[in-house]
Amino acid sequence: MKLQAIWIVVALLGGPAVAVADNLDDAYQNLQNAVAKKDAAQVKKLSAELAPLIREVLSAPAPVSDEERAGWAGRVEYVKSVETYVEYALYATAVGSPAAAMVDLLSTLEQQNPKSKYLEGAYGPYFAALAQTGGQNKILPIAERAIVSFPNNVDLLAILADNSLAKGQNDRASAFAAQELAAFGRPKPELVSDADWTHKKSVGTGRAYFIVGLVAATKNDYENANKNLRAALPMIQGNAAEMAPALFYLGIANYQLGKLYLSKGQVLDSAKFSEQCAAMPGPYADQARHNAYVARNDLQSMR
Repeated sequence: MKLQAIWIVVALLGGPAVAVADNLDDAYQNLQNAVAKKDAAQVKKLSAELAPLIREVLSAPAPVSDEERAGWAGRVEYVKSVETYVEYALYATAVGSPAAAMVDLLSTLEQQNPKSKYLEGAYGPYFAALAQTGGQNKILPIAERAIVSFPNNVDLLAILADNSLAKGQNDRASAFAAQELAAFGRPKPELVSDADWTHKKSVGTGRAYFIVGLVAATKNDYENANKNLRAALPMIQGNAAEMAPALFYLGIANYQLGKLYLSKGQVLDSAKFSEQCAAMPGPYADQARHNAYVARNDLQSMR
């Protein structure tokens, strides 16, 4: 794909400018061929070759004369489109490549433009590829850097919420999880398929509701614990690591709310949640069984 008339003005500027134009044009054509062939090594090599050529054109001062300025504006727009294509080439080739190549290409894209729109839908597969290739320790630092450019990215927010919870930074975990829930309320990212978004939303919102509810329960905020843990239940079915504590704290929250508002229905819910938790082997079972017993006894004395 030759630039033809767009580069006529470049010819007026002399040999070095013409050489840049020819090199950029040839590298761009070769990059398109490499993307078509899904040649990850060539895509990375050609992207690296194009980067300084693009910078040289875009950093050049605008011509003074009106005649040269008209051609220069067209050239700049074209080179910007090449710059966007370079980012697309790295992303598109990465997501169709084995894990190691994916990590390499997406890392390259991050270095070239950490705010690239193509990274928005790439962090999920990027983190999975890092985990597969032994790069788990790189995930958190990447997420902490990237959240500045993509504050509503659900993959980044999920990593940050889970990490904060694991470190006992409960308020921070709850804040990230709440932000994740708000992000799932936005339109899906352009580069994420409907099927992937539906699955991501089901898993992500369940986990986020669980974290917000769990943190609320540990702070004796029973209203929010009840609200968020109930919302989590349909989406965390089958996940014992989340279901057991969710049921346990729902039992406590509903007991406390039932006693506060003299609500027999909520005390009954407390007994039911506690009994379901007691039926699940694990560290919550014995206390949940005792809580269910207390709730059932109290029900008999409630009018």
